[in-house]
Amino acid sequence: MKKTRILAIESSCDETAVAIVEDGKELLSNIVSSQINVHSKFGGVIPEVASRIHVENITVVLDEALRKAGLTMEEIDAIAVTHGPGLVGSLHIGIQAAKALAWYYGKPLVPVHHIAGHIYANRFADDLKYPLLALVVSGGHTELVYLKSEYSFEILGTTQDDAIGEAYDKVARVLGLPYPGGPAIDQLAKNGVKHYRLPKVKTENDLDFSFSGLKSAVLQLVSKQTKIKEDIIPEDLAYAFQEAALGELIQKAKAALTRFDVKHFVLAGGVAANSRLREKVNLLKDDFPGLTVTIPPMWCCTDNAAMIAMAGTLAYRAGLHADLSLSADPGLELA
Repeated sequence: MKKTRILAIESSCDETAVAIVEDGKELLSNIVSSQINVHSKFGGVIPEVASRIHVENITVVLDEALRKAGLTMEEIDAIAVTHGPGLVGSLHIGIQAAKALAWYYGKPLVPVHHIAGHIYANRFADDLKYPLLALVVSGGHTELVYLKSEYSFEILGTTQDDAIGEAYDKVARVLGLPYPGGPAIDQLAKNGVKHYRLPKVKTENDLDFSFSGLKSAVLQLVSKQTKIKEDIIPEDLAYAFQEAALGELIQKAKAALTRFDVKHFVLAGGVAANSRLREKVNLLKDDFPGLTVTIPPMWCCTDNAAMIAMAGTLAYRAGLHADLSLSADPGLELA
């Protein structure tokens, strides 16, 4: 029986990535060229710079992915590409490359939602069971996504303001920590203790998230301590912020698990690499006996093309193809 090989391109932000997956199981290659060293100097991603670096890197990364897999483009069955959401210029580079390959080699073009990729990255760790609930946590997204069946998505709750990764970056800036803020706060909080109190934020929909108020509370606390000439203990503040932010994630996840029929719970997105969050998610098995809980391998938490190839395999099998009019959609909805 002929094997299905999907080549995927991911360029939604500041990673230029190409991967090849065979039969939705075996990862033949996964090449990622990160720009983090460039953007960390500015405390965040500069869109125009990211786009230019994607242009420089895309051909090199593509050639390396094919070389590592030991394949030629003629042996690829379809080209999957991140359609959105993301930075419009960055997305455009990946999509133009994918369309050029699809046209020249006569291959089907498969558009993939970036968040679908993060969710299906969990297939590298486990076979997924449905109905499934995904907690998506990243720099741009904080969502509870319900999948009644394969490749069907219903958003139960989303952030009303900042995504959790964005909140981490802003709080890290206040504490004088480097970008990206998530890993730095996670590490610092390990040495913190319960000291500062931060408020809980209420949302109209009890499955929605809000982190703007929590971020503001941190700023106000630092300002207050500065006025009374009292030093902030960075470790304790990092601990307080992280426990409050992650506590909100787990609280909402538990509410959704109680309310909906769920066989499998997965964590997805860049913030899934957070060590404290991984501990808390793992404990859900104690509260919900019989629930399968999957935490993605560390290597596929951050943006990569392996996850796009995995989701692209399922989309290809479902006949979700695009023509050469496909364009970048920075605000693409998951549906």
